[in-house]
Amino acid sequence: MRFKLIICLLEDDKTEAVMKAARVSGATGMTVINHARGEGLETSKTFFGLTLETQRDMIMMLVEEHLSRTILEKIAEVGEFDSKPGSGIAFQIDVDDAVGVKHQIEKLSEVVEEEI
Repeated sequence: MRFKLIICLLEDDKTEAVMKAARVSGATGMTVINHARGEGLETSKTFFGLTLETQRDMIMMLVEEHLSRTILEKIAEVGEFDSKPGSGIAFQIDVDDAVGVKHQIEKLSEVVEEEI
């Protein structure tokens, strides 16, 4: 079984909705890192020397490759990544190898067989 790593950087108020959408689409688990920082096309605004930034989270999901595109599209829709500038981004990376996912492979085997 082959995996992809989906990394999602988004506004913290959308984290729960995106996590729920990912689970419904086939993700079996994820890790959330709070208080991420970053800049997009436009730099952050400042006010009296203080940077005004919205809080961001990073979600990482190791997902089966046949489910990855569906999950990616669903989280982009729920997170409004393409419709609302600055709301976030998501991308996937090929994973050469992974350990500690034996229990997920057993569960995913049935789902992936149905997809293929």
